[in-house]
Amino acid sequence: MSKRVVVVVLPHVNLLDLSGPVQAFSAATRFGADYELAFVSPDPLVTSAQGLELAALTGLTSVRDSDLVLVPGTDLTMSLELAPDVIGWIREAAHAGAQIASVCTGAFLLGEAGLLDGHRCTAHWSVIEHMRERYPRARVVDDVLFVMDGSILTSAGIASGIDLSLAIIEQDHGAALAARVARELVVYLRRNGTAAPTSPFVEFRDHVVPEVQAVQQILSDGFSQHYTLEELSRAVHLAPRTLTSKFVRTVGMTPLQYQQTLRIGHATALLSSTDLSVEAISLACGYADARQLRRVFAQVHGLSPREYRASLR
Repeated sequence: MSKRVVVVVLPHVNLLDLSGPVQAFSAATRFGADYELAFVSPDPLVTSAQGLELAALTGLTSVRDSDLVLVPGTDLTMSLELAPDVIGWIREAAHAGAQIASVCTGAFLLGEAGLLDGHRCTAHWSVIEHMRERYPRARVVDDVLFVMDGSILTSAGIASGIDLSLAIIEQDHGAALAARVARELVVYLRRNGTAAPTSPFVEFRDHVVPEVQAVQQILSDGFSQHYTLEELSRAVHLAPRTLTSKFVRTVGMTPLQYQQTLRIGHATALLSSTDLSVEAISLACGYADARQLRRVFAQVHGLSPREYRASLR
């Protein structure tokens, strides 16, 4: 089933807040996801903060529980002067069960709708204190790129809207597809402002060795599958010893160690962004059981999966 991304285009919208996430979802669709983009506005013609006119916009449409409503940032004064029906529409969309995401100062529209109360959230660094004053019941966080708190998703602004979009794509379709989108956009796949800056699905790919790239792609697309070194070697027409040598020289690890890195990276992302049990995560990552995941995860992180998840809260 397709997921509709309903983008709210408001007067004085910031173009990168709008275009960055939209291009990420568009690229994801080209790579096999099924996002349907819709652009809505109280006005059919809107002038962006950069002076570009955006036309033929649809009116504020009804929203389903499977939708994602995306609110790009605008001039802050304009945001707070919007007609009450826009704020009401956002509130109704949340009550309908849709995910509500904001970029930059778009978070203020969520605040006006009462959606930030009791939620962790963020916005552009320049308006953090203003947010704390205006929405005292919100748990405003700084020094992060984005926050995913249930169905309320907020990002720090400008390029971090792309980071949030990649996190949503990963949540919907997995780390491999999100990493593919990140490579298409020539950006890092960054988890948030406090975690490691890149995903293992993107790391170790800054080389031009075709056989290694091909095997990395096989393992990225099927990191939960069980490959043998012989199967990987046949796929790129190399002897197993030659492939291992090329891989270690280029990446610093063997092909199967690389697959283990991908699995642990995916497990870490699922622990950070979902409520899945450790047992379900172990199966999603290709481990035989949760005990195997716990052992490998502790070797990498020095914490059990449960302890790691607790450290994020």
